[in-house]
Amino acid sequence: MSETPVSEVPVSEAPASETSARRPVRLPTRARTYVWAAGALLLLVLPFYLDRFWLQAGLFAMAAAIGAIGLNLLTGSTGQLSMGHAFFLAVGAYGYCVFAADGGDGLTGLGLPTWLAAVLAVLVAGLAGGLFSPIAGRLRGAYLGIATLALIFIGQHVLFNAKDLTGGFNGRDVPPLSLFGLTFDDSELLVANVPFGSAEKLWYAALVLLLGGALFARGVLRGRPGRAMNAIRDHRIAAGVMGVPVARYRAAVFVLSSMYAGLAGVLLALVFQRTVPDYFGITLSLEYLAMIVIGGLGSVSGAVIGAVFVSVLPQLLTRYSDALPLVSAPGTGGIAPGEASRYLYGAAIVVVVLFLPGGLVRVAAGRRFRTDPGEER
Repeated sequence: MSETPVSEVPVSEAPASETSARRPVRLPTRARTYVWAAGALLLLVLPFYLDRFWLQAGLFAMAAAIGAIGLNLLTGSTGQLSMGHAFFLAVGAYGYCVFAADGGDGLTGLGLPTWLAAVLAVLVAGLAGGLFSPIAGRLRGAYLGIATLALIFIGQHVLFNAKDLTGGFNGRDVPPLSLFGLTFDDSELLVANVPFGSAEKLWYAALVLLLGGALFARGVLRGRPGRAMNAIRDHRIAAGVMGVPVARYRAAVFVLSSMYAGLAGVLLALVFQRTVPDYFGITLSLEYLAMIVIGGLGSVSGAVIGAVFVSVLPQLLTRYSDALPLVSAPGTGGIAPGEASRYLYGAAIVVVVLFLPGGLVRVAAGRRFRTDPGEER
C-alpha cells in the first residue's frame, strides 16, 4: 500500500488550523447582540452629556450616512457611477425650504406643514432622479459619471440664479421642523433637567431616519432585488440573459438613491438652519464617493462607517487645529483643516484600494484579509 504524499493532500483535507485561518473571524451571535444593544443605548444617552459641537458633528455624520447609503445602492451594489449626488441633496434641501417657508422673507414659499414639506422634498428628489433615469439606464461607467457631473453644473447655475426660490448666493433660512406638536428649534425643552435645543431634538429624529433607511436598504440588498442588482453590477449581459430587467432595475435604483440623497439634504438643511449654494458642489459629490469607497462598496454598514470618517474628520481637524502640527486656520501659513482632511481622504482611499479590499467595514467586523485576491471567497 503506497502512502499519499503530503503535497497531494486535497485542500478540503488540509489541517483545521489552516482552514480556520482563512475564514473571517466573527463575534458570536450573543456577543454581537450585546454590542449592538450597548451601541444603541450609548447613542440614546449622548444628547444628555455632549456639548453642541459634538452633537452637530454627529448630526452631520448621520445625514451623510443616509446619503452614502443611497449612493452605495447605486454605485456599490449596481455598479452605476454617479458624480451628481450633491445635486439631489440640493433638491431635497431647497425643496424643503420652498414647501415649508411662508414667503415672509420675500422668497417663494408654500407654507405647508413642515413634516409634509419634508416628505414632498424627498419625493421631488426622487422625481428628479426619475427624470434622469432614462439616461442612467443607457450609459455605463465613466460615461454615466460624466453625464451625472453635468447635473452639478446645472444645479449650481439654478441655485445661484433662481433667486426667488433659492435666495441666490446668500441662500435662504430653513424653517424648523414641527412634528407631533414638537418644534425642532432652539427653544429649550427640559428633559431630566437637561436643556434640549435644536441639536438635541434633531438627534433623535436623525437616529430614527438613519435606522429606517439602513434597515430598508439592508432588506433590499439581502432580498431578490439585491441579488439582481449585484448581477447587473458583475455582468450586465448575463443578468439580462437570466431574465433580470436590467434597464428597469437601474432606473429604479437611481430613483431610490436620489430619494436617499433628498432625505439627507432635508436633514442637512435642518442642521445648518440655512442653505447656501456653494455647499452643494462637486466637492460634496466627491466626498460621498470617498465615503462609500473607504467604508466599503455594496455594504450598508460600510456606508455608515465611511460617512462618519469623512464627515467628522474635517470638524475634528478644525476644532483641534491649534494642537496639531502643520494644520492651522486659513491664512496663517499652515495647511487649512479642509485641505488636510482631503489629503487624508486620498491617503485612506489608496490604503483601502491596495490593502483593504472591502473597506473599513471588514476591519470593523474583525475579518482577515488575504494578500492574493484570487483566494477571496
